[in-house]
Amino acid sequence: MIRFPVVLFDLDGTVVDSGGIILASMRHATREVLGRDFGDVELMQAVGGPGLEAQMAVFAPERVDELVEVYRAHNEPLHEELEACAGMEDVLLRLHKEGRRLGVVTAKRRSTVELAFARVPLAHLFETVVGGDETEKHKPDPEPLLLAAERMHARPAEIAYVGDSPFDVMAAKAAGMHSIAVTWGRIHDRERLEREEPDAIVDTAEELLEHL
Repeated sequence: MIRFPVVLFDLDGTVVDSGGIILASMRHATREVLGRDFGDVELMQAVGGPGLEAQMAVFAPERVDELVEVYRAHNEPLHEELEACAGMEDVLLRLHKEGRRLGVVTAKRRSTVELAFARVPLAHLFETVVGGDETEKHKPDPEPLLLAAERMHARPAEIAYVGDSPFDVMAAKAAGMHSIAVTWGRIHDRERLEREEPDAIVDTAEELLEHL
């Protein structure tokens, strides 16, 4: 018997290997707008959480619009270089063949999700995509995950949510879903993920299959 008939995934750092381009664009925007250099950990601390505006507010609440605009102008062309995370394509195909129903819940806007899927053609495997511009509240709030469940007519108890950030783990727990943290996104370190006590932490896409 399949333990989790529905599996939801975060996108950045979980399905697509976008940590590098996010970091480059965060560095570019803060340097360009604020004339300051921040460390990598500081630049990435809020990534995967409540949307780009909130991530930029950490640096300069009064200059969020400018930071977001400069970030997006730098980031969108970089999607041309995007690739799937190692092993994820095979894992998604396998889950799909097993009859699992798959979805994406991401802080990315729908238009940027489409950019990602234009380069990494996996969109056909996902029954639903909830983008960051589709809900009022964002991860770590459970609202985006619960919207995906509602669209798929699925109960939280039969859903696993897979993500690479502490915000993903918090959102899954708040939604009553099984939480699986992955370490390959390299956006947040393992220790930070462990602090949120996910139901499982995995280091490779192959290992993920053992927990679903």
